Formats: sequence, C-alpha cells, structure tokens
Amino acid sequence: MKPPLRRPASLQARLLAGMLAVALGVGGLTTALSLRKAGHELDELLDAHLTQAAALLVVQHSHPLAHDDERVLDAPSLHRYAPRAVFQVFHEGELALRSSQAPTTPLVAGMAGGFHSVMRDGAGWRVFVTRGASADVTVLVGERESARDEILWALLAPLLGLGGAALGLIALLGAGVLHWGLAPLRRLRAELAARRPDELTALALADAPAELVPLLAALNSLFARIAALLQGERRLTADAAHELRTPIAAIRAQAQVAVGARDADERRHALAATLAGCDRAARLVDQLLMLARLEADAAPPRTLLDLRELARQALAEAAESPQNRGHALALEADSALQAQGDPLLAQVLLRNLLDNALRYSPPGSPVLLRVAATLAGWRLTIEDGGPSLDDSGLARLGQRFQRGADAAAPGSGLGWSIVKRIAALQGWAVTADRSPALGGLRVALAPEKSSDDLSTAAS
Repeated sequence: MKPPLRRPASLQARLLAGMLAVALGVGGLTTALSLRKAGHELDELLDAHLTQAAALLVVQHSHPLAHDDERVLDAPSLHRYAPRAVFQVFHEGELALRSSQAPTTPLVAGMAGGFHSVMRDGAGWRVFVTRGASADVTVLVGERESARDEILWALLAPLLGLGGAALGLIALLGAGVLHWGLAPLRRLRAELAARRPDELTALALADAPAELVPLLAALNSLFARIAALLQGERRLTADAAHELRTPIAAIRAQAQVAVGARDADERRHALAATLAGCDRAARLVDQLLMLARLEADAAPPRTLLDLRELARQALAEAAESPQNRGHALALEADSALQAQGDPLLAQVLLRNLLDNALRYSPPGSPVLLRVAATLAGWRLTIEDGGPSLDDSGLARLGQRFQRGADAAAPGSGLGWSIVKRIAALQGWAVTADRSPALGGLRVALAPEKSSDDLSTAAS
C-alpha cells in the first residue's frame, strides 16, 4: 500500500515557530538572569534588615543583662509573620532573651560573628550574629529562607504573567506580520498556478521584494531557455519534415520507374537512383539527430588535443570517403600544437568541413588542411578549389538547409549548422572567406578569443 503523501511544512509556520522559539529563549534567559539578580539584591536587602534588627537589640540591651530568677525573657509575637523572623540574646553563653518562636539553643553553633545559612528542624535559616555592647553579650537575628523565596516569587509572578501575555501577543502579531510579509510568495504561487503549460513569457510581479528578485530572474531565465529549446525543437521538426519530403519523393519516383521499367538497364539505373536517395535520406536523418543532440547537451569536458594528429586522422577518413572523387588531399601542420576540446566532437567538426569541401569542389581538385601557430595559439584552415561564394553566400553559411553554390551536389545544408554548434561548444571561433591560393572556400578555426583577428591572420 502506498504511504499517504506527507503535507509539506508551511514556511509561515516555520518562521513563526522560529520567532517564538527565539523570543521564548531570550525571555527565559532574561528571566533567569533577572531572578538571579533580584534574589541577590533581595538577600542583600534582607541581610541589611537583619543587621539593623541586631543593632537595635544591641542598643536596647546595652545595659548588663541579669535576672534574679534566672528566667529567660520571651518577646511577644506581634504579627502573623513573626514566626518567620526570630532573635536570640545570649549573656555569658546563657540565653537571656529570645522571640517567642526562637529555639532555646543558639541558631548558629559556636555563635561566630557574621552571616550564616543553617538548617533547623528541616528549615533553612539566614542568621546574623554580632556582639553586644559588652563582650559577654551575643545577639543572633534569623529569618527563614523560605520567606525570602516567597517575597522573590511574589515580585516576579506578575512579571512572568506579563511575559506570558507578551509572548501570546507576539505570536498573534507575528502571525499577522508574517502573513502580510509572505503575500508576494502567495502571489507568485498563484501566478505560476494560473499559467498555461505553453506560456513561457517573462514573469513579472508587482512590488516584488528584494529577496524575490533573484528567484524571479532565475525563473525567467529558465523560461527563456525552455522557450528557446522548444522553439529549436519545433524549427528542427518543421525543417526536417520539409527537407525529408524531397528525398522521399525522389525515392518513390525512382521506385515507380523501376517497377514500370521494361529494360534491365533502365531498371538498374532507377534502382541505383533509389539507393542514392536512401543514402541521402539516411545522411539527413543522421545530421538531424546529431544537431538535436548538440542543441540538447551541455558543453562537454575539454581535454588537450594534438591538432596535427587530429588533422591527419580526419584526412585519412576523407581519403576513404565516397565523396572523394580523386581529390588531391594535402596536410601542412606545425608540430607540438595543442588545443582545448572534446576529441569526438572535434573529429565530427573536421569530418563535416572536409565532407563539404569534397562535395562542392570538382573531381581531382586540391583540398588543403593547414595547422599553423599564431600569436593566439593556433589556427586550422581547410581550403578547397571549388566555386567561390559571393558575400551574400558567405553570410548565409550556417543557416539550416542553406546549400552552397552547387545546389545539385548531394547534401542537406545541415553540415554548417553542426560545425558552428560544435565550435561554440568547444570554445572555438569559425570563419569563412575565399581561398587566395585555391580560389574556393577557406574555413578557419581558432580559439574564440582571437576571432577578431581571423580575417587578417596570415594564411
């Protein structure tokens, strides 16, 4: 059984919980520090009262204490809180005077002077011990520590109540403020939910806060990339459907001729034309697939390429190509020249350039591949002896399904699109002009940073 989907956590709830946790933590820490400080100040205040009470007793009984009947005098209890504070007066080590709730034994054993915290009958006491007017008189004034705690909590209880009420008010007001502050996010969600799947226009949000501006920019950039990708796919599909009609129609026509042919030579010629049309359609499909893959893929990782070896392999493949009709293939390459790029893509790029040179140049004409060092690093050129292109023809190079001057030559016009796309992925610049040596087309490849100098670089 599929587990139920977990409801995503609310950003507003998380922010409110975090805010309350911070407020509670800071309030708790402040309360603890205040409690400690107030307790310390209260102890000092009540200790001062103990010393004052002791001083009053000392002054009041400054005359020698003596009792003929040796009876201990008990002070009367005048208030209901009297049991919480007691005193004792000892003369020559004997109890001479005490409050009604005070024990008969000293509150502090040894009756050493100063403040003491002692336990008596399970209760804590704070006791101050001092000497009387004569050295044989000792005064002890004590107070229950529980009374101090009650006073402290009586002072802090209203503050804690106010703190709790303030925390509740913070939660209420914080929820309202967060709801107001997150309104742009809710508008953005509503805007995205209301969009059609094919609506890829830039997203605009009125009065967007600064925190949402990078998100909107990223979303709009994503929409632009998706729109470009969809437009490319639609254009590629439309162009492919249009271009495939010609070889398919030619194949059908030649097949019909072969079916109706009575002469063997006529049938053989029609079948040969049918096979050639199949080859042309297959090449067109391969180029379409290559172009679609190049447009969909990101830039591949680059490695160091040996340009002379790369050129040698490309010429070796061109020599075995069906497009080689006795062309004079030549290679001129400087040694130890390297470039950054992907080896497989670089081979495809050179194969397409050489294939174009072979297709559009007369049989037996020269095709020259040259690799030379330049100030920018390197420059690779391919020249052929085919028909030259005028300025408008050079400007159209790279447009899909645009053919060269020899429209009768087999091809789809996609080779240049593939070349320019691979060059862009490699970080190379590609330019084309007339070959001053052979009279045909000259294509130059170089690092992209030197593209401004390609037209004036030496051949």
